[in-house]
Amino acid sequence: MLTVSVKWQKEVFSNVEIDTSQPPYVFKCQLYDLTGVPPERQKIMVKGGLLKDDADWSKVGVKEGQKLMMMGTADEIVKAPEKGPLFAEDLPEEEQVVDLGHSAGLLNLGNTCYMNSTVQCLHSVPELKSALIKYPPPVRSNDVDSPSHSLTVATRELFNDLDKNVKPVAPMRFLTALRSKYPQFAQLHNGIYMQQDAEECWTQLLFTLSLSLKSPSSSEDSEVVKRLFGTNLVSRVYCAESGEESTESETVYSLKCHISQEVNHLHEGLKHGLKSELEKSSPSLGRTAVYKKDSSINDLPRYLTVQFVRFFWKRESNQKAKILRKVDYPLELDVYDLCSEDLRKRLEAPRRLLRDEEGKKLGLKPKENTSTAADNDVKMTDAEGPSNGSGDSTKSATGEGVPAEKEKHLTGIYDLVAVLTHKGRSADSGHYVAWVKQENGKWIQFDDDKPIPQREEDITRLSGGGDWHMAYIIMYKAREVSM
Repeated sequence: MLTVSVKWQKEVFSNVEIDTSQPPYVFKCQLYDLTGVPPERQKIMVKGGLLKDDADWSKVGVKEGQKLMMMGTADEIVKAPEKGPLFAEDLPEEEQVVDLGHSAGLLNLGNTCYMNSTVQCLHSVPELKSALIKYPPPVRSNDVDSPSHSLTVATRELFNDLDKNVKPVAPMRFLTALRSKYPQFAQLHNGIYMQQDAEECWTQLLFTLSLSLKSPSSSEDSEVVKRLFGTNLVSRVYCAESGEESTESETVYSLKCHISQEVNHLHEGLKHGLKSELEKSSPSLGRTAVYKKDSSINDLPRYLTVQFVRFFWKRESNQKAKILRKVDYPLELDVYDLCSEDLRKRLEAPRRLLRDEEGKKLGLKPKENTSTAADNDVKMTDAEGPSNGSGDSTKSATGEGVPAEKEKHLTGIYDLVAVLTHKGRSADSGHYVAWVKQENGKWIQFDDDKPIPQREEDITRLSGGGDWHMAYIIMYKAREVSM
């Protein structure tokens, strides 16, 4: 690590740190944050000429305390037109994105598109941003420097930077914290940082946040990540040979869409993913036996994540190969038939209310409400307390005699809000991109630092079948009703 000063025009920036383990491009991204001069426009004078993006710091000859000279023009601020109306579709593409009111792009710091696309998808979840804002310093002083704490704080700061900036953000602190917590993302090949798997980045980041935000001192909601993303599965595990049978329960943070010749649609892949076989020791047989595992959803999250299992290990080439098969997915996903009997009963009343509400919008008269066992089940659930399957319970704090606020209930119906795609033949190469739905309903493609407006009808065309971008991870947001 070196500390230098940088002179640009009439300004001098003191105590600028250079991480010599990172390529010079990362240093240029730091200067971009300070000056607004994009890395490609920067000309930094060093011994022997200009500093190159992929130069070796040990050969550049920069010394501690050295004063560097930088030349380059900062991005211009887009000015409002002085006269006449200007429609969004008439604006240049990059200005259209600003007009939509979305966040900034993320600079690629050297094969970090896997990380950038993950961050853009998760950044679109407002409840996660709220939980991060409430996250305080750890109670124990020795936790302040822990990798988990550093990554959580870096996530909060990066989300905040995306919200307040229009120009691209350099996620340097986040990348450093991610690599410190998970060294696998710091792997090098011939001195260059390797491409990594976006699904692994997504999983590891959510795992860290689920632990950090679960601290009793972090917020009132100690299970915020589990409530937002956790799907509870109940499974029947049985052995046909011995007749043994048991029930298991687990929380997963994504459902798997397994791809085979029989799978043409997301729903088919999800059904395959809820059935599996495993070998384990049988007490009654005294040896290993084959068990079948049939799972169903017993509690739903607010944000349902699905991973398309496209990569598998290819022994011949000793690398992860990719299944290019096209698998269609909908803008609206109904998981009712993937749910347990218990959860289906809890969903009946909210689903009926949702149908009535949507019918009213179409000018249809709602059906007469008749009390059913499903209604009684929901009322019982409300009385006992909140449940993931039926939404969050909101209690009135105003005392007796005051009607409680209506509670939000999940319906089992979800709307697509984010797609993370991969382009290429291998998980260890290629390119990752995020496609995110904004609060105003518009879609934006985040290709690192290049946000581009998209049409909704183009989002479902990312379903595979060739070398174009194809869905790898998709995220749906629950459609809720107040009861």
